[in-house]
Amino acid sequence: MPFQSKFVAEPKTAAIIGCLFSGGGPRGGVEKGPVHIVEAGLERQLTALGWKVVFNGYHKFEDMKAEGGPPIGNLNNPRLVSRVNESVAKTVGSHESQGYLPITLGGDHSLAMGSISGTLSVHPDACVFYIDAHADINTPETSGSGNMHGMPLSFVLGLGDKIPEFAWIKSILKAGRLVYIGLRDLDTTEKQILHDNKIKAFSMHEVDKYGIGKVVEMALDHVNPNRDLPIHISFDIDALDPSVAPATVFPVRGGLSFREGRYICEAISDTRLLVALDVMEVNPTVGDEAGVRQTVAVACSLVRSALGETLAKL
Repeated sequence: MPFQSKFVAEPKTAAIIGCLFSGGGPRGGVEKGPVHIVEAGLERQLTALGWKVVFNGYHKFEDMKAEGGPPIGNLNNPRLVSRVNESVAKTVGSHESQGYLPITLGGDHSLAMGSISGTLSVHPDACVFYIDAHADINTPETSGSGNMHGMPLSFVLGLGDKIPEFAWIKSILKAGRLVYIGLRDLDTTEKQILHDNKIKAFSMHEVDKYGIGKVVEMALDHVNPNRDLPIHISFDIDALDPSVAPATVFPVRGGLSFREGRYICEAISDTRLLVALDVMEVNPTVGDEAGVRQTVAVACSLVRSALGETLAKL
């Protein structure tokens, strides 16, 4: 069925935002992921699905210098992460305000701070499907590593102490509008944060128990019961099992299958409510060439599924 959305204008236009950034994580390489995904033919694939595609080159953030100043707790690169994400938020918000569907390609998952903020600036009632092996919800106070790719959701939810450098985050995601699928590697502090804030999370245990179709329905029932709110998908490639997507920094065994990952995207596409998509943490420097090609192909497939490619009606 061709993609349709209550929030995407005709002619339907996808805006590819390639974010060459790894400053939120401990290891480089993810900044090369967007280039590999685009060079695999993503624009051509979306055009074949009937989309007009806007791609104005990569966001390299090379001209962004993090101002000096005293450390901010134990955070790594906080000022740079803040400036980069503020730029991403403005770009995503600008595309959505024009009725485009932004596809933010990472890069490390700290970029969700910007992409989700951009969506909320246009659609303040949006809900977020966060597809990830990790919760990424530590606060600056609870993080043991200080790496900000493990914190984007705490910032967009307004959790933890307020940090002036992130005051640009104006729109706050409501805890009841966030749902996880695929979790299987959480810190103890993150489990407590999820519990304290009554955030709905479907781990791989629930996927095994109920099946992916039921899980997606339960997730929608929780965050979008009337099926009328805009949906932002933020998909970390490590939500998939390493046998499916090996080229990522923090692979965790026991993840989603290829079909389960695609089904999530297909099912949300079918709601006609999708307004934005992230695909993060593809790292072409991890593993062998065959594994990189496989992971990149899977990333492209997820995007196509979210934008209308489906096995539902052959």
